[in-house]
Amino acid sequence: MRFAVTVEVTGLEGISDPEGQTIERVLPSLGFAGIEQVRVGKLVSFELAAAGEEEARRVAEELCHRLLANPVMEKASVRLAPVRENA
Repeated sequence: MRFAVTVEVTGLEGISDPEGQTIERVLPSLGFAGIEQVRVGKLVSFELAAAGEEEARRVAEELCHRLLANPVMEKASVRLAPVRENA
């Protein structure tokens, strides 16, 4: 089976987010009021071949732990969706 994998990596609560702070500071000058607590992260998407959803999740989470996210500063959430094979 093939799975579409989406990984969202965001900073842990309490970890400084300079990019988010910069965006938040600029928003009022662009006419946007009332927006607070801006956080910036990254989104990684890919397709993965695996025997089933459990294996796909295990591989994706290991990839997050070893490459995509720094667990000291970031958290990663994984979403999976089966990819339909073209008939």
